Amino acid sequence: MIAPALTWQDRSSVRGEMQADEQTRPRTKRLPRSVRERQILDAAVDVFAAQGFHPASMDEISETAGISKPMIYAYLGSKEELFVACIRREADRLLEAIRGAVGEDLRADQQLWRGLRSFFEYTQEHRSSWAVLHRQALAQGEPFSGELAEWRRQAMELISVLLARATAASDQPMQPEQMQPFAAALVGAGESLVDWWIENPGHTADGMAMRLMNLVWMGFGDLVEGRDWKPE
Repeated sequence: MIAPALTWQDRSSVRGEMQADEQTRPRTKRLPRSVRERQILDAAVDVFAAQGFHPASMDEISETAGISKPMIYAYLGSKEELFVACIRREADRLLEAIRGAVGEDLRADQQLWRGLRSFFEYTQEHRSSWAVLHRQALAQGEPFSGELAEWRRQAMELISVLLARATAASDQPMQPEQMQPFAAALVGAGESLVDWWIENPGHTADGMAMRLMNLVWMGFGDLVEGRDWKPE
């Protein structure tokens, strides 16, 4: 379970520690809250990815961020609340990267290709982000695995729309909800490929995306044309 939010007494104590901390440090220009929170989350993602949730300490996150521990508690709460904030931010960033690469004016195959390529490029450039979002969140169980499930739900929703668009001109156009099983399979395949890629790093993001694109599209293309496999 996530630890309860700080009580009024706890927050009063934190404010007192922050004031004492500010009095002992040289005066610097006060940064906006959003900047401070980004610094904290950046540091926390790196520490959680490297150490794991339980071994990671708030002291190390504080040192990495260059921000006092009382300020971290005041801004983002307990260690559990901080970890949830990290998962949510990294999930949002990954989804935004994929959405930003997919234009509705592109052909259906190009939309899927660019979405896949963006996914692999992002996970290559942000390995700490992927470690927190996928490996750490999954390993810790609830409530963190529930945050990962929400990311998967949003990813499947996005992919279902992309796959449904691909059938728009076919004899049997489909709705996004009909594409959900395919979207679930594609999300699972992407996650598994990234995990394999981490253990076998001698491949490019484009190469990984091309492998998955061929696996998916060469089979899905027949479905778009109204040709599907049936048992004898």
